[in-house]
Amino acid sequence: MAKEGAGMTEETEYMIDRHVGKDADCSADSPHDAKEMRAVILSGFGGLNKLRVSRKPMPEPQEGEVKIRVKACGLNFLDLMVRQGTIENPPKPPLVPGFECSGIVESVGENTKGFEIGDRVMAFVNYNAWAEVVCTPAEFVHKMPDRMTFAEAAAFALNFVTAYMMLFEVANLREGMSVLVHSAGGGVGQAVAQLCSTVPNVTVFGVASCFKHAAIRDSVTHLFDRNADYIQEVKRISPEGVDVLLDSLCGENTGKGLSLLKPLGTYILYGASNMVTGETKSFFSFAKSWWQVEKVNPIKLYEENKVIAGFSLLNLLFKQGRCGLVRSVMDKLLCLYDQKKIKPVVDSLWALEEVKEAMQRIHDRGNIGKLILDVEKSPTPLMASDSTETSEAGEEEEEPEGDNDSKERMPFIH
Repeated sequence: MAKEGAGMTEETEYMIDRHVGKDADCSADSPHDAKEMRAVILSGFGGLNKLRVSRKPMPEPQEGEVKIRVKACGLNFLDLMVRQGTIENPPKPPLVPGFECSGIVESVGENTKGFEIGDRVMAFVNYNAWAEVVCTPAEFVHKMPDRMTFAEAAAFALNFVTAYMMLFEVANLREGMSVLVHSAGGGVGQAVAQLCSTVPNVTVFGVASCFKHAAIRDSVTHLFDRNADYIQEVKRISPEGVDVLLDSLCGENTGKGLSLLKPLGTYILYGASNMVTGETKSFFSFAKSWWQVEKVNPIKLYEENKVIAGFSLLNLLFKQGRCGLVRSVMDKLLCLYDQKKIKPVVDSLWALEEVKEAMQRIHDRGNIGKLILDVEKSPTPLMASDSTETSEAGEEEEEPEGDNDSKERMPFIH
């Protein structure tokens, strides 16, 4: 169920007036250069003020590439870390963020096979996804099912491939096993829950902010408040622990996760969102998260029969060249989609000019499912005076008790 973002900061209104309104005025005299496009530009690493929508030259496909007229883009917590500069070896700004999109094939480069003009596709992109047009190698592009919307496609690839590969390629999920997933209300968390439901008798323990529980309660077997002592709650239900633990937080949760594993259990780290606690990069948060990580002793793993692993889909694709494996996984996922066993959860739709508000929603842990940048959507007028407020909370930062009601009243959704 997709909803449209309604809040808009005064700064965004200024950005729209400056970059879009001015362009619209110019169009009365002369049309835009057909070789230009709108794109979200990250001018430097830091806070939300480093983002703007501007016009830039449109790319053309090189040999083996597909040119896509973008309809929708996915927004992930990783994009916040890119904006802050907390990821390893980011490109030098200015840059166009974004790693996934959906749209229509507009042209193909020489020797590009498997795609034709007009094909509806979803694609992985090594940056540059948040734009009206992208070019990416054909091995990163996948055709969409006929009944899948562009918003669903932009919410599908990264989240479901990540969830599937962690569960089935790394952890070897089988009938009767148990899985604990952090951030159960997010895009990956909801994908994990749906994929677990395709295997008989799998118990899913979900950990999420309390105000999300009503919306996601039916998707998991047991649900816990992330601020409560979920370790003891899980052990009360399953004294031996769990077979698989999926951790997107890192920090102190690493040690907690390892302590919950059954013999032959697998702990998988696929994110480090505890390092993000404010709008800009914090050395203190980074150091605290690093210090809290359980120091892994291989001898202890050997003695306790436990497995610890890491998973990064983007590294697997763009650095390690496992496109063939990812394509085979995508084929399996699309079969499950066609069988109506899985379906991406879209939290809300945002115009490109509302990217700051969309990012703030992730910071505030307000989303249930995926946030989507809808390239064709017009910015929504300011509808709530408190939409100019800026929270310093990170998505996975501990939230004060009693603050859930205010989070639920965020003005982004109507």
